[in-house]
Amino acid sequence: MRFTPQFLDELKARLPVSEVVGRRVKLTRAGREFKGLSPFNKEKTPSFFVNDQKQAWFDFSSGKNGSIFDFIMQSEGVSFPEAVERLAQMAGVPLPKVSHEDEQRDARRKTLHDVMELAAKFFEATLASRTGAKARGYLADRGLDPATQLKFRLGFAPGERFALKEHLGSHGIPVEDMVEAGLLVSGGDIPLPFDRFRDRVMFPITDFRSRVVAFGGRAMEKDAPAKYLNSPETPLFHKGATLYNIAAARQAAHDGAIVIAVEGYVDVIAMVTAGFPATVAPLGTALTEDQLTLLWKMVDEPVLCFDGDNAGVRAAFRAVELAMPRLKPGKSLRFALLPQGQDPDDLVRSAGREAVAEVIEGARPLGQMLWTRETEGHSFDTPERRAALEARINEVTAGIGDDSVRKYYRQDFQARLQQLFAPLPPQRGNFPPRGQGSWRDRPKGTGPWQRGGAPRPEVGSHNTPYVVVSQQLAASPLHRGHRTMVPKREALILLAALNHPWLLHDHMEELASLEFRHADAERLKAALIDIAAHAAAADPDTIKAELAARDLGEAMARIAASITTASVWGAGADAAPEDVLVTWQQLVALHRQWHSLTKELKDAEQALGQDSSEANYLRLRDVKARLARMDGTEALIEGFGASSGRGARSL
Repeated sequence: MRFTPQFLDELKARLPVSEVVGRRVKLTRAGREFKGLSPFNKEKTPSFFVNDQKQAWFDFSSGKNGSIFDFIMQSEGVSFPEAVERLAQMAGVPLPKVSHEDEQRDARRKTLHDVMELAAKFFEATLASRTGAKARGYLADRGLDPATQLKFRLGFAPGERFALKEHLGSHGIPVEDMVEAGLLVSGGDIPLPFDRFRDRVMFPITDFRSRVVAFGGRAMEKDAPAKYLNSPETPLFHKGATLYNIAAARQAAHDGAIVIAVEGYVDVIAMVTAGFPATVAPLGTALTEDQLTLLWKMVDEPVLCFDGDNAGVRAAFRAVELAMPRLKPGKSLRFALLPQGQDPDDLVRSAGREAVAEVIEGARPLGQMLWTRETEGHSFDTPERRAALEARINEVTAGIGDDSVRKYYRQDFQARLQQLFAPLPPQRGNFPPRGQGSWRDRPKGTGPWQRGGAPRPEVGSHNTPYVVVSQQLAASPLHRGHRTMVPKREALILLAALNHPWLLHDHMEELASLEFRHADAERLKAALIDIAAHAAAADPDTIKAELAARDLGEAMARIAASITTASVWGAGADAAPEDVLVTWQQLVALHRQWHSLTKELKDAEQALGQDSSEANYLRLRDVKARLARMDGTEALIEGFGASSGRGARSL
């Protein structure tokens, strides 16, 4: 809706700036002005001023200023039309009348909004009834508790063909309205319209104002034609022009939360529950141009989070292609790829919020994703192949619409090409190129232009930092963030304590001091210490029952699943006390040593990235060598346990 200058001036005249701002900021008079603490920055000394005569406000801490419309937009994160509507309501002024056709269209949309709200309430009530028992069980299995179900207004569509139709009809809703809202299936070959959603868990889809405009339904039966079914296009709903959870996410983004786009409804709910409130998802389609625009309205660099499998990588590359022509100064994307075979819901449930946070923090810039697409898995060992890569890069960057962004992308990729095709640095003394062994010692096909393996670090250039390529650090919890399974060493320590509770009493302080990186392992450790502190004596079965009573049964199962062999007898239930004690001591010592070395490795790699000196290179090589020796020592634990009838080897 367009507003005339006269209408906007009337709102300004009716609403002093101090009244509008005073609803959010505590103001005190200072001469002809008012002052208060900035609503945009944390401060102790007031630097926010309001002047009713000038009809303006000034925030000297952030550099922001403007009218009452600007204040509503910036403080509440809404668009200009929404700000005008809120201020008109505050002033008690009706919005300007529009054309007869627009009035009819608005009235029709209001009617359909009412229909959708009635449908949402019906689905919510059905979920809470006896009919929804199966759906409630499914949601509980997915970790969605009743509070979460209420927060997201989840519901259930019963299996009958006319259940919703009859309910809405009892409220006087015409069948034509139900069809137009997308709730019924109708057509020339359908004599009697019937419910579109049947025997499905229902996810309401809302607009920016939290009004229900559509539904997504998840089938309860495995053989259903479509696992997920969305509402069709309607006067209220265009699936490529909105995002699931958009209203709550926009407010959270305005409050400073990271904007994250995932792939499904349950993924959004899991992420929000885990503490990422500005999470959204497309509605059954690949990301569209309109949805990308919505993301950029919320934040300059949203994170697109995809599954780590081939399909997820392909989806990420499609998003790269969509964004490239539309890049603007400051507007870009970052990409977070999850562990292989896991979606956000899986990762939250198996490894907790910290694991997800590490994946998000490790999100890669768009330019890096594009470079990966063009180079990973390809060989550039001939002039023709290198020329072909350069031609592809030039073609891709030529499609960027903004001149300045295109210029900097070309500079960036030209530098990458020069680095990729640069000759090997000369060797000095008896040392190979830093971070590398001799090329003659490498397997065939891993030369300087081979992109099938890890990238070659260029530590001799001051403009190019050392690239972390060590397998030890990449696989460690410090760097990886993909804690989908409990590390074997952590699982064995806990298994030994579970099977031999006397360890909890004799070595409680030692256990408490261990740093477990997996969320399940940390929760079990805390519970075991608490149980031991309050129980004089307990057998393994009693402890396991108590853990199950504390909702740690699934965590125990994941601990057991991470031990794929029975090779460490000293942690088993039948091990002799002597073996248990020695194995415990070795596991604890190795656990501490591993964490110490991985932290050393991280520090050494960062030091080499900042200063590519010979001393830093030697330090890094030494840490890697000690990690390799530790891996060999850890392998000696397997089979340990002479008193249990096993042959022991000296460590």
